[in-house]
Amino acid sequence: MTLTIDPRDFCIPEGTTVDLKKWRTHVKRAYKSKKEYHTLLEEQVDELASLQRLHYASNRYAVLVIFQGMDAAGKDGAIRHVMSGVNPQGCQVFGFKQPSAEELEHDFLWRTTCRLPERGRIGVFNRSYYEEVLIVRVHPELLDAQGLPDESRRETLWKERYRSIVELESHLHRSGTRVIKVFLHQSKDEQRRRFIKRIDDPDKNWKLTVADVEERKLWKRYMQAYEACLSATSTAIAPWYVVPADDKKNARLIISNIILDVFKGLEMAYPKPGAKRRRELQLIRSGLEK
Repeated sequence: MTLTIDPRDFCIPEGTTVDLKKWRTHVKRAYKSKKEYHTLLEEQVDELASLQRLHYASNRYAVLVIFQGMDAAGKDGAIRHVMSGVNPQGCQVFGFKQPSAEELEHDFLWRTTCRLPERGRIGVFNRSYYEEVLIVRVHPELLDAQGLPDESRRETLWKERYRSIVELESHLHRSGTRVIKVFLHQSKDEQRRRFIKRIDDPDKNWKLTVADVEERKLWKRYMQAYEACLSATSTAIAPWYVVPADDKKNARLIISNIILDVFKGLEMAYPKPGAKRRRELQLIRSGLEK
């Protein structure tokens, strides 16, 4: 079954000034039925699992997938479904919430840098260092706990953090890490519907807090922070993908296609044994056949 999704349709070109009102939160479905959705996703998951085995064996690159989005945008579900076929030995998932006391004693990139994937592996960040130019920008009082010198607490702070992030991602790219950045673009109305579902479903009550509802009041400020961030940090080597997230199933198909597209662009091959290794294998074979 052919999936007609072009990752370029969701990619922010470098130098673009982003206006999220012009980016849709819902697009035409890539599937016609629930059954077709499951078939398409299964095919994508199987292909990703195959490429991940090759990625692990070739041991040349690392792949980092970053998920950002408002509460209830579908980050957890996307990770769970899209990465469901990947060997856990070759994939690490990290979620970043409120920084610990130890993390606050370091620069804002330290806690995520410690969790970067090794060569041959996939790293998944559920939220990331981008929180430091998103939630912290919406709530600048959080800077008080970061112990920054007075001279760094100036209006250029955010531009300087964007610069640090772009430089980090350039360094990672040069070192063989490919960074895939996904912004799950959800409408405010859809978030409201999902919050209500969390209230109606006892098994999901734990997912909703009063603080989540309070943050909704700051929606406009969050969108402004996202627009500034996406504009400043989408580059040719590490672009942002704005994925319409009002339809969770469609979003997962788009995300899996984006990840597959990056993997297919890597130069990977299974290691070829040299003469010494081939002789060793034949000796092993001889011993096993006795």
